[in-house]
Amino acid sequence: MANILWVDDEVESLRSQVKFLEGKGYTVAVKSNGHDALDYLSSHPVDVVLLDETMPGITGLETLSRIKEMNSALPVVMVTKNETENLMEEAIGSQISDYLIKPVNPNQVLLSLKKILDNKRLVSEKTTTNYQQEFRNLFMALNSNPNAQEWMELYRKLVYWEMEMDKSDSPEMREVFQTQKEEANTEFFKFVQRNYINWVKPGATNAPVLSHTLFEHHVLPHLEKDTPLFFVLIDNLRLDQWKAIQPIISEYFRVKTEDSFYSILPTATHYARNAIFAGMLPADIQKHFPDKWKQDDDEGSKNQFEEDFLASQLKRVRRQEIKYSYTKILNHDAGQRLVSGIHNLLDNDLNVIVYNFIDMLSHARTEMEVLKELANDERSYRSITQSWFTHSPLFEALKKIADKKIRIVLATDHGSIRVKRPAKVVGDRQTTANIRYKHGRNLNYDSKDVLEIRNPRDGGLPSPSISSSYIFAREDTYLCYPNNYNHYANYYRNSFQHGGVSLEEMITPVIVLESK
Repeated sequence: MANILWVDDEVESLRSQVKFLEGKGYTVAVKSNGHDALDYLSSHPVDVVLLDETMPGITGLETLSRIKEMNSALPVVMVTKNETENLMEEAIGSQISDYLIKPVNPNQVLLSLKKILDNKRLVSEKTTTNYQQEFRNLFMALNSNPNAQEWMELYRKLVYWEMEMDKSDSPEMREVFQTQKEEANTEFFKFVQRNYINWVKPGATNAPVLSHTLFEHHVLPHLEKDTPLFFVLIDNLRLDQWKAIQPIISEYFRVKTEDSFYSILPTATHYARNAIFAGMLPADIQKHFPDKWKQDDDEGSKNQFEEDFLASQLKRVRRQEIKYSYTKILNHDAGQRLVSGIHNLLDNDLNVIVYNFIDMLSHARTEMEVLKELANDERSYRSITQSWFTHSPLFEALKKIADKKIRIVLATDHGSIRVKRPAKVVGDRQTTANIRYKHGRNLNYDSKDVLEIRNPRDGGLPSPSISSSYIFAREDTYLCYPNNYNHYANYYRNSFQHGGVSLEEMITPVIVLESK
């Protein structure tokens, strides 16, 4: 059981409290002043300090400061008669773990100790119990033939429980959850297989919001006179990664709405992001902008005309009169220029900011051993995303305008999935290299591993050559050629990839933020 140090000059009044805690299994040492407490701490292991503020000699706050110098991680609970606001603020600023006002009853102290010492265990047990109760509800929902909207709700719940499982100490329960998530992706693949072609047909009325209708449904409706709108697109941001950065951004902005949309296939930057800015499916972009659409095997950037596509879309929907800017951040220097010039954007009606980082991270993770160690699973991938965002020029820039009357639509182009199961594909020299989707002629594959679109136009996709077809990997599968198969199967296994059909890649966040 834990060792407690209680520091209070009214030692006699603590006897019943100490006896109560000892009856609960705690070991309690009592000191009457700060000097004796510091001497005791220098030679005795202590798990929590209960500290009075008003004592002879050095004050409680001074004692607190010195305790933190000795051991910054040691939890300290301030127990005092003083209810003044400035004392509370000083104590909180000094990183106390709790603040109790005298007179305190024994159960108050016990609750505080449990909160501090047993919090992780209690949260873990509660998380496990709650998920056990929710398991059946999720199972029934997965087997009730959900529609597009219900799949978005289901995925939000799965992401919630995935992040709750980070608090659980039960590897068995995490394994149960992982199995349920895999079953969800299996059913989701079947759902997309049945419905995707109908979604992208001209004039489709039952389609969810897709990449090419994102601007129409989730950006342009938020344009408002005298309120600059920032459309921030963070490349390759999964829903769980948004949830990881949400607490950070919520310190400065209020989350007005939290929604999702479906990335088109392939769930890749070249296709999905161009569709967002053009407001068109890739086949239509190729038709209307033949000189600007790049095939997968063409040289150079495939997304260098996004600003042109945006201008065309605004003109098409008769919003060309709005004053707008377009900024793409590809490196740290460009990010710093955004920070220094962010106030200049407040004169615009619409400001588009495209920020490339997470996509670069996922590709770098595949190639660099150190990143494979740092982001070896979804939990660590979220952690790296959170750390990046906290220290990013993007967040620094947004903080600089947080006190202005603005609105932000934060979204992405697609997500990614950690791939685990290789599948063989044979193709000719024109076949694309992406391991989550491929297009070309004479593709040979097991149809159970992929979603097939034999006629590209049916999927709103350009046809690079006569007889080309597209295939998209299902769930956590990745596509490898038979040549040197084992090498590539091992090289890409457990890497984060995109381009195929999975909840993580297709159901993507779109968030509306407002100034507080």
